Amino acid sequence: MSSSQSQCAPVRVLIVEDSPALLKNLEKSLSAHPERVELVGTALDGESGLAEAERLSPELLLLDLELPGIDGIEVTRRLKARHEAIDVLILTSFDDEKKVYEAIQAGASGYLVKRVRIERILDAIDEVRQGGIVLEPIIARRFWTYFDSVRRMPPESSQGGTARVEHVEDFGLNKIEREVLLFIAKGLTNSEVGEAMKIDCRRVRWLLSCIYKKMGVHTHVDAVVRGIQSGLIEL
Repeated sequence: MSSSQSQCAPVRVLIVEDSPALLKNLEKSLSAHPERVELVGTALDGESGLAEAERLSPELLLLDLELPGIDGIEVTRRLKARHEAIDVLILTSFDDEKKVYEAIQAGASGYLVKRVRIERILDAIDEVRQGGIVLEPIIARRFWTYFDSVRRMPPESSQGGTARVEHVEDFGLNKIEREVLLFIAKGLTNSEVGEAMKIDCRRVRWLLSCIYKKMGVHTHVDAVVRGIQSGLIEL
């Protein structure tokens, strides 16, 4: 555990998952780490999840995408409209980039595929609470390509995809900042970037703040999409 984790209060988490078996497993796994997570409640459908969020005031929802009644995307949209400070981490077996895009657009801060190891979930919770975004590396490339095309950021090819950029805009990023941005685009969390580059996670966050300032953006998503659009990032 990092020093930042040990010094912080546990994150208040509400799980919304329609599979009783998976819900029980998540409860057991997360409850085994009280120093990092305080499990405040659970719900089996979207409407109940929203009601429990109002009642329990969690800091983060661990949310299934495919729910009876209103789905996870609509739950995210309604929740963020009422409580912008509550983070949403999508945990689902659905790996279509269109659904990921819709969830992020609705306000979700991350997306993990079900059956991921508990340590990955815990790290993802830490990541989104620190302002990061979490994507499964296996779908990261497809997601950014889809995100870029849907937003129709210029320049575009006649087939609707992003055209090759003749002049690369580097925004004044130095070598290490470009390396951080590329790792983020590949779906690595801040802590994973730190491990890959052999630098402290706090330095990764500082480098990201420098990247945001130079690129004129405020989030991981906008930095990566702008990097792709400018030709700085090639996945």
